[in-house]
Amino acid sequence: MRCKDKSAVTNWSDQGVIHTSNSPHCRLHSVPIRAVQIDQGFWGLRMKANRERGIPRLLELLEEHGVVDNFRRLSGRKKVKRRGALFTDSDLYKWMEGAAFVLQSQGDPELRKTLEGIIDDVLAAQGEDGYLNTYFVDERAGERFQRLETDHEFYCCGHLIQAAVAYYRATGQTKFLDGARRFADYLITVFGPDKRQGKSGHPELEMAMVELYRTTGDRRYLDFAGFLLDQLGFTSLLGMEGHAVRAAYACCGAADYYAEIGDNSFGQTLERLWEDMVEGKIYITGGIGARHAGEAFGEPYELPNFRAYAETCAAIANIMWNWRMLLVTGEARFADLMERTLYNGFLAGVSLDGTRYFYVNPLASSFGVNVRAGDTGRQEWYGTTCCPTNVVRMFASLPGYFYSTSAEGIWIHLYDNSRLDWHLEGGQDVSLVQRTQYPWEESIEITVNPESSAHFALFLRIPGWCPKAKVVVNGAEVAKVPQPGNYLKLDRVWSPGDKVELEFSMPVTPVEAHPRLRENTRSVAVMRGPIVYCIEGVDNPDIPVLDVQLGVNPKSPERMFVHEFRPELLGGVTIVRARASMPTNQFRKPLYWPLQEHKPEPRREAQVTLIPYYAWANRGPSPMQVWILEKNS
Repeated sequence: MRCKDKSAVTNWSDQGVIHTSNSPHCRLHSVPIRAVQIDQGFWGLRMKANRERGIPRLLELLEEHGVVDNFRRLSGRKKVKRRGALFTDSDLYKWMEGAAFVLQSQGDPELRKTLEGIIDDVLAAQGEDGYLNTYFVDERAGERFQRLETDHEFYCCGHLIQAAVAYYRATGQTKFLDGARRFADYLITVFGPDKRQGKSGHPELEMAMVELYRTTGDRRYLDFAGFLLDQLGFTSLLGMEGHAVRAAYACCGAADYYAEIGDNSFGQTLERLWEDMVEGKIYITGGIGARHAGEAFGEPYELPNFRAYAETCAAIANIMWNWRMLLVTGEARFADLMERTLYNGFLAGVSLDGTRYFYVNPLASSFGVNVRAGDTGRQEWYGTTCCPTNVVRMFASLPGYFYSTSAEGIWIHLYDNSRLDWHLEGGQDVSLVQRTQYPWEESIEITVNPESSAHFALFLRIPGWCPKAKVVVNGAEVAKVPQPGNYLKLDRVWSPGDKVELEFSMPVTPVEAHPRLRENTRSVAVMRGPIVYCIEGVDNPDIPVLDVQLGVNPKSPERMFVHEFRPELLGGVTIVRARASMPTNQFRKPLYWPLQEHKPEPRREAQVTLIPYYAWANRGPSPMQVWILEKNS
């Protein structure tokens, strides 16, 4: 078996995406990426595309746009001018972190050689005092730390630290980590409660400092994270507002800090902010950030579809925050939202081949409405390329999100073909093997293989979207009724070869929005399992997809839909067919006219095809919408 070294939980090879094994206020403890193998299946295919195409191509683009040369010029290795925005260092660091996560999953000598060459380029650019930034040097050196709310110096440092930690956990080598610590140590000499004050305009350094503490045991880094959160006034926040990525990253840092400190003011604030988000500021896809102006949250129920911003980075930040909340609490609501965002808000941000990206993710498109999405399709590169680099690191880190442990046993959060080779917290080796066609099929088989018979609990997430679940152990149905939106605890003596069979009912479900969400009045969205669906023009020729109405009977909605798996379509998807109606004259009327006795528009029946929202715009620009007008029938 792999990963059998249990001599110290702080061993570099035992540390997860975030390392919570020693966090006193975490109910759950992460497992390392290397302990989880994602096999051929839904996520395995996407991780393979990311590893073989996304990561190599993105490095080529970072090189083409001078992002790596910005470091080489400072060491004299290249005689070039600096290129790009002031925060481009962070884009390279995210790519480096993603590459390091890949190395944690599997040996890749060529990738390691490439990454180590870039590490050398980065560290060669570091100043003697530890400062490392390719923008605020030379003629701009006097501007260092002058505009913390806009200049992203703390933000870039945070991504440097995260990349260095990930590389250390991949290899055990400390060279990169030592360089990141020099920068962190420099910041601590300049800023602090009794030193210079400073509020970061883009939170990120907070969670990085906590992770540096978890990795090194140096308490100064944890204290500095607390200082940064105090500068933000985090515990006084009442709701999610402002720039969506920054707000969610602040919550990530606060959750990490709370996991170590246990200060209830942070726990209460995190709960308050999460409730504010889920009650009125989140898209059905898990996307967050309604406004283009400021890439920001809007007011409660301000969730436009055509003009949705829903930045891909914000979806990733939402996943990261919910992961941390899950580890702290063990509550399935956080895993449910993490899953929904993974399959929808996040996955829509990247093409099926793993090389093209959306920066923003509208829930409806009719060409020309949303200037950054839909009209031209996904792009290889953006001048602000935070989303592509964030996508590749998210994919690469995904194995670390599937499982965790507690003193009671092993927790399963996500379902796909996978294998866990790890150990109970008491020390005994255990492997778990999942076999499934999830999210397209309802059944999941889990084989439990402890080293020898052992008493422990297996916690199975019963998704909140699942109206009925069935759990069978070694052929006998479990008597306890599984509750949607909770973990089912199977506490027993497990023997090698024991089998658990799950069956999650996956009806096609029409979903309506809160009445105050005026944008979606008289409209429904369609879901099956964790997947949000949309109607796209390419699947419905000669049908005005923005004007169709779905016939939905609230008493028996399942009769209105038929689903079918299409292995040849979009890499293999389950499509949904539905009865609908469409106008016969395309609403050929003036923009306004006097109110008259209502005469229904003449319409004709049609059958429409819906595809998973994440897969739209992979066949060229096409009109699309998630929320479809409803016609009760």
